[in-house]
Amino acid sequence: MEGGLIDADLGSYLVKKRISLPGRGKRGGARAIVATNLGSRWFYLVGFAKNEQANLTVEELEALKLLAEDLLSLSVSGLDTAVKARELKEICNDQEETE
Repeated sequence: MEGGLIDADLGSYLVKKRISLPGRGKRGGARAIVATNLGSRWFYLVGFAKNEQANLTVEELEALKLLAEDLLSLSVSGLDTAVKARELKEICNDQEETE
């Protein structure tokens, strides 16, 4: 996604990515909604299968926009605090997860 491979810009720092599922492809697969500044910060917010929910409701989209704004406004120390308090979970693709 960092390379611009997103399927829709939903505005207010939200992007949608289609994810293919076995036997369903991308169109019938799943959707992931991510909050991002398109730089160093990427927050996975929600995912859903297309056969369970066609799209986000207006209310869901507005709530996710507010959440994206809050998350992207956090300082580095604020992010560290949220991770330590287990309010957020950091996932690094170049590191193994530790619990």
